[in-house]
Amino acid sequence: MLAALRTVAGNRNLVRLFIGEFVSNIGDWLYLVALLVVVYRESSDPFLLGLIGGARIIPYVLLSVPAGVIVDRYDRRMILIVTDIIRGLAMVGLAANTFMGGPVLVTVGLAIFATIFAVFFRPTIGAYLPSLVRNEAELGPANSIYATLSEITFIIGPAVAGLIIALTDLGWAFVINAVSFLAPVLILLTMPANHPRARTQAAPVSAADGARSAGVMEADGSTPAAAGTETMEPETFRRTIRAIIRPVAGLALLDVVSGFLWGGLSVALVIFAVDRLHAGEDATGFLWAAVGVGGVLGAVASSSVVLRPNLGPVMLLGAAILGVGFVVLGQVETLPFALIALAVVASGALLAEIVNTTVLQRVVPDAIRGRTLGSMQTLSTLTYAAGSFLVPVLMTSIGAQAILTIGGAVILLAALGTFYLVGSAFVREATSADTAAILARVARLPLFAGVSPAALELALQRLVPVPVTAGEVVIREGDPADRFYIIAAGRFAVDQADPGTRLPRRIRVMGPDEVFGELGLMHGAPRSASVTAETDGRLLALDGPEFLELLNAGPDLSTRMLARYGSSSARPG
Repeated sequence: MLAALRTVAGNRNLVRLFIGEFVSNIGDWLYLVALLVVVYRESSDPFLLGLIGGARIIPYVLLSVPAGVIVDRYDRRMILIVTDIIRGLAMVGLAANTFMGGPVLVTVGLAIFATIFAVFFRPTIGAYLPSLVRNEAELGPANSIYATLSEITFIIGPAVAGLIIALTDLGWAFVINAVSFLAPVLILLTMPANHPRARTQAAPVSAADGARSAGVMEADGSTPAAAGTETMEPETFRRTIRAIIRPVAGLALLDVVSGFLWGGLSVALVIFAVDRLHAGEDATGFLWAAVGVGGVLGAVASSSVVLRPNLGPVMLLGAAILGVGFVVLGQVETLPFALIALAVVASGALLAEIVNTTVLQRVVPDAIRGRTLGSMQTLSTLTYAAGSFLVPVLMTSIGAQAILTIGGAVILLAALGTFYLVGSAFVREATSADTAAILARVARLPLFAGVSPAALELALQRLVPVPVTAGEVVIREGDPADRFYIIAAGRFAVDQADPGTRLPRRIRVMGPDEVFGELGLMHGAPRSASVTAETDGRLLALDGPEFLELLNAGPDLSTRMLARYGSSSARPG
């Protein structure tokens, strides 16, 4: 961590943005805890508490896509500034309403209004960050620091909320959150704008052409279609749906059950703290902090097990931790044991979620993956909202012990159903042990720090071995970009034409586990340098369309990749 801090410390803009977002994120978590406590304190109505929990999710369902469109059309920095100001003003309104003892429905309305503008944050920050990272050396450390700071705020924010609830008026929680928005706003006002640039892709060879050139063919002698570009005939589409419906239904089963209960608990923690633990409203913040700790533990555990060939046992492990955690949580009556149980629940939930995402992306073909993932996300969001609405009511009517115990048992049963329905789809197709070992090493490079296991899983399946001989030119400066490469063995020289003399100038020599070729694919530009094999060696190639799909797998990955180009002259792209 200290090495990462030293690497990023020289990037003034990045450091300032991290400081601003760290302060703001603490305020956000503080606000969430205070909001639920205010609603329950003022209304004593679990129905209304559930209503606000469910209603806050609706903007994400309705506005995520329009928000992405706006982010791709206007200055990302200004979008962050405007939405932060509006959310800050909403916090001022919430504080005023709380101090004056105003109607709880005003609190609910202002909270939903703030959520509408919160929808813009994730796509905007994911698009803006790449313009701030200057070069490859800063990339992994920056990502590591940002992720670490996010997890820390998940712990600090709720804990601070607990102290405020115990010591002073809850209105101050909203005041603090309003002030916290000033940090990123004032910092962003002094930072560079980031207007979206029209990005046209270079005409990369299709995956079919790439497979043809590498000698990869299907069993019938045909070459595989380009990833993500094929269109299915109706009969092919029906056969594909029939083939995947069972494993997808199995994954959806666990997702729906755990999402319902977890969504409900996230809203009903205040009821649990007051009615079950008799620990007071301030305990709500400490319980949320325990969730943050559990999330960190789950993330660490997933990184070591989720790339195993058979994910079935890993899913059962995560679901068992989650289900047993809920059962234990239903039995505890003291705050210390509840904190431990919640950390266990959160770690199991994250592990099971990562496994399900990985298997889903493994099972569903590229041609319909977007639609399938979109449908699953909509289903999980609606289920989470339903749990947010119903679980607080059920917890009040039949008791926290009963609902958590029953819920934990149902999760265990759902996990067994998922294991049965998904079956052999949990097992990854056999892959060269050497290739898997190389990818595992590459995954530890700073560039890929924090890349989702699902994205790595896809990359592992699609890599094409490319043998090379000494003296062979792999990519030539000025040629169209077509592939992304990982060096498995050998040494490769990077040369670039001198702007004045046009004579080749040696930039660097690369060795095993280094990567090249992404720059041209990212910018739709010709190759910026030539790469020649100095010795016999072997490359692992990812065709252009598949690389771009990997790039767009999530905002975290695209941020890391895009951020590499602050000093593109040193990169063979």
